[in-house]
Amino acid sequence: MEKFELTYKPFGERSILVEWPQEINEIILQDVQGFRNKLENTNDESIVEVNSSYNSLLVTYEVTINKFYDKFEALKSIYSKKFIDKFKSKVLWRIPVCYDFEFGTDLVRFSEEKNMSIDEIILCHSDAIYTMYFIGFLPGFLYLGDLNEKLHLNRKSSPELYIKKGSVAIGGKQTGIYPQASPGGWHIIGNSPLEFFAARNEKPCFVSEGDKVQFVPIDLKTYENIKSLVDAGVYVIESEEIDD
Repeated sequence: MEKFELTYKPFGERSILVEWPQEINEIILQDVQGFRNKLENTNDESIVEVNSSYNSLLVTYEVTINKFYDKFEALKSIYSKKFIDKFKSKVLWRIPVCYDFEFGTDLVRFSEEKNMSIDEIILCHSDAIYTMYFIGFLPGFLYLGDLNEKLHLNRKSSPELYIKKGSVAIGGKQTGIYPQASPGGWHIIGNSPLEFFAARNEKPCFVSEGDKVQFVPIDLKTYENIKSLVDAGVYVIESEEIDD
């Protein structure tokens, strides 16, 4: 895999921020995951936590860092080492979404701004297969890349105070799903009846970094049927293992 020129910066007294080129793509994501895997399998017991995003890692240590340069060099050495990546199998998740106007509260305005019909928007959004880059700003909020350029639209200048749980939205070059009711500034085009974060589960969010997601359009009746099954805890999400 390609190696990148990384930057290493102090981040508080106990952490170091490692940054890749400021791009969103799968090659960088795979390299971030590979470095994280190396760090999580190193024998450096002073590392207590490693968090990742699109193009960065935050490495946190047990105690205050007195010599950052030494830590930078140690991290560079780990990054340069050959390592057999022990990635889990990736999964393609098929997520049901209802694009009815009852849920897609921004569909009409989105259609006008993009000069596209509602049907074109739905087809374009559901036809793509997305990569899940990371989870944030809420527990279970999936940041999905590879959105068709036709659907790119800057976030709202004034965020809404209330976005319904399960809302499927577009913000800039990404699409995502609100796992719970919250404020938000993305454009709402539909809703999924699934549960994207369940703290009681061993794995609270069923989608992992690097997994793929495809949206499956459903009507209102199907939405209500699936929601009933989800609420009863018996709905099985359609998925399949895929090659990395």
